[in-house]
Amino acid sequence: MESEHRNNRKYRQAKQRVKELKGFYWHFAIYMLVNLFITVNKVIRNYYNGESLNEAIWNFDTFSVWFFWGIGIFFHGMHVFGYPLILGKNWEEQKIKKIMEEEENRSKRYK
Repeated sequence: MESEHRNNRKYRQAKQRVKELKGFYWHFAIYMLVNLFITVNKVIRNYYNGESLNEAIWNFDTFSVWFFWGIGIFFHGMHVFGYPLILGKNWEEQKIKKIMEEEENRSKRYK
């Protein structure tokens, strides 16, 4: 019974991990596609508005979305790939185990 429960828990954890990875990959793919579209449109618009090609490409407006959205992608990647920023990757699970052990020890004292 316990091994079935453990396998079931491992399966749910693996499934959750795959869901997180899939979410990151979709986020990154959308980031690339949307930013390429925006960048090409801005460069073409700036070029036809009289800027040289060099000026049109190396304009802060061209890269601002890449930069600011990239910060979000960076933190999303940190979360998904195991670089937790605040509480840690397994913090919640460890805390649950600790509380359950404390409750079990407390109940054993009163038996």
